Amino acid sequence: METGLNDSVVLVTGGAGGIGEAICRAFASEGSQVVVHYHESSENAEKIAKEIGGLPIKADLRDHKQALSLINTVVEKYGKLDICIANAGYYPPESLPLWDIDNDRWNEVISSNLGVAVNTARVFLREASRAGSGSLVFIGSTAGIYGESGHSDYAAAKGAITSGLLMSLKNDVSKIGNVRVNAVAPGWTITPKKKEQGIDDELIKNATATMSLKKLATPEDIANTVVSISSDLISGHITGQIIEIAGGMEGRLV
Repeated sequence: METGLNDSVVLVTGGAGGIGEAICRAFASEGSQVVVHYHESSENAEKIAKEIGGLPIKADLRDHKQALSLINTVVEKYGKLDICIANAGYYPPESLPLWDIDNDRWNEVISSNLGVAVNTARVFLREASRAGSGSLVFIGSTAGIYGESGHSDYAAAKGAITSGLLMSLKNDVSKIGNVRVNAVAPGWTITPKKKEQGIDDELIKNATATMSLKKLATPEDIANTVVSISSDLISGHITGQIIEIAGGMEGRLV
């Protein structure tokens, strides 16, 4: 199917991660000019950018000034920025109940997820309001929809992104015109990091227990949906929506 993205400039935040990399490659395969944002993963970002003919740019998106500089750099180089995929985030490795999560971890997780999403959206939508068009896609999580025991901080941040923030922004941009704001919420996804941590039969059994499709997603599953929802040609009348990519998940085992 034709996506109409062959002349688009696309920014993928957190583009050097597992899902982020797949998103970058998917847009590049459609002929888009892709900006691979990274914070710490410089080696992989540069490798991906070289392979897809993209541009790697470093920024700490917890800092509003760096977020603004990132967008300005992209617009100065390409003359425009059509699509922003707000993918960057942080998942704390240790599972803890709320009463054992200290203020430092809570603040870090909220800042590195909700704060990053807000800074990214603010600067992108400012540019979109100037241009009169644009597509913003948040990468949320089923943790923000169904909750996740041991990661209430992460679930709270992702839930805020795909509820109050998303629904407010899709109404804010109605004053601009052709600007859309949507989100996807991946469930269990087989990323390189998860492979390193180990994926055994017991984990798959528990993860897929409430899924209609008894399998885990791949980064490409997420990327293909992101490309589709970003395309004005395919999804031009869709805004304010959350698409779960979770095999029909109805909840999580605790």
